[in-house]
Amino acid sequence: MTIGDDTIAVDFDGSSPASPYGINVVLNYCQAYATFGIKCIVAPAIPNNAGSLEPFRVEAPEGSILNVQRPQAVAARHVIGQLLPDVVMGCLHQAMPGRVPAEGASAGWQPQLRGTAERGRPAFDIVTFNSGGTGARPTKDGLSATGFPSGVRGMPVEATEQIAPVVIWRKEFRPDSGGAGTWRGGLGQVMEFATVDERPFDVLAMFDRVYHPARGRSQGGEGAAGFIGLGSGPTLRPKGQQTIPAGDRLRLELPGGGGYGDPFERDSARVADDVRNGLVSAKSAHTLYGVALDGDGAIDEAGTARLRGQRDAVTK
Repeated sequence: MTIGDDTIAVDFDGSSPASPYGINVVLNYCQAYATFGIKCIVAPAIPNNAGSLEPFRVEAPEGSILNVQRPQAVAARHVIGQLLPDVVMGCLHQAMPGRVPAEGASAGWQPQLRGTAERGRPAFDIVTFNSGGTGARPTKDGLSATGFPSGVRGMPVEATEQIAPVVIWRKEFRPDSGGAGTWRGGLGQVMEFATVDERPFDVLAMFDRVYHPARGRSQGGEGAAGFIGLGSGPTLRPKGQQTIPAGDRLRLELPGGGGYGDPFERDSARVADDVRNGLVSAKSAHTLYGVALDGDGAIDEAGTARLRGQRDAVTK
C-alpha cells in the first residue's frame, strides 16, 4: 500500500498464480473488497459514489489468484476475497495506529450439505450461512457470530430444518474463542449437524482461519482457530468433499476474532461479566486477563492486583 497526496494505491504484485480450485478472485471482486477495507477506516461516513471512490486504486497481476481470467473457476471466491479487508487494514494500522480493528474470522463458513436418494428418501443439497467473530475494535469488543466483511446474517436453525432432512443439534457461542485484549475479540460458534434419519451425508467444506487464526493488534491475542470434525472425534479437512458416516454428526467450531490491546488492561468487571455469561472461562480470566474470581464468580480484588502486579514486575 502506498499513501500519496491524492491517492491510496494497493498493489498485489507477487500474489500466487491462479489455483486449480474455485477459490480464485476476479479483479473487480478484489478491488471491491480491498477498497471496502480501506474505506471502513479512512472514510466510513462518506457515501460510495464515483467521486468518493476515485482516490483508491487496486491492482493485481493478470493471471494471479486475485485477477484470474476465463475459464478459471471462481465459485468459492469468498474464501480468498473476504480476507482482503484484513490485509489492507493491516497496512493501515501502520499508518493510523489506534484506528484499525484486529483481524476477524472474515470469510464466512458456509457448509454445503448433500445427501443422496436411497430407500425412498429424497436427495437433498443445501448451503447454510454462518459466521465467526469479528476482530476487537480500538474502543469496543468484537462482534460475535457476525459476518464481516460480507454482512451476511446467519441462517436460523428452523429455516434449514424446514427445507432439508437435517437436524442442527448445537448452535451456540464458542467460549474462549475471542482473542484476549483490553477489548475482546468476537466469539465464534459451535455447531453440530446430522440427518433426521441418521443416514450418511456429505459436506463440501470451504473453511478458512483453521491454520491461520485471526491476529490481534497492539498486544491483543489471537482468536481461536477454526475446527471441522466428526461428533465422534476425528478431524476433517477444512476444504473438500467428505462423508459424515451414518449415525455421526458434523461438528464445526467457527473461528473467533483477534483481541485489541493488553488483556491485563481490560476492566476486571468486564472479564467477570464474560465469565458469568459463559463467554470466557475462569481459567482464561486468570491466565490471560490476570483476573481472580472467587467461588461465586465475584472479583477477588486482592488476588487480581497480585496477578497483574506479578506480570508487570516481570515485564519491567
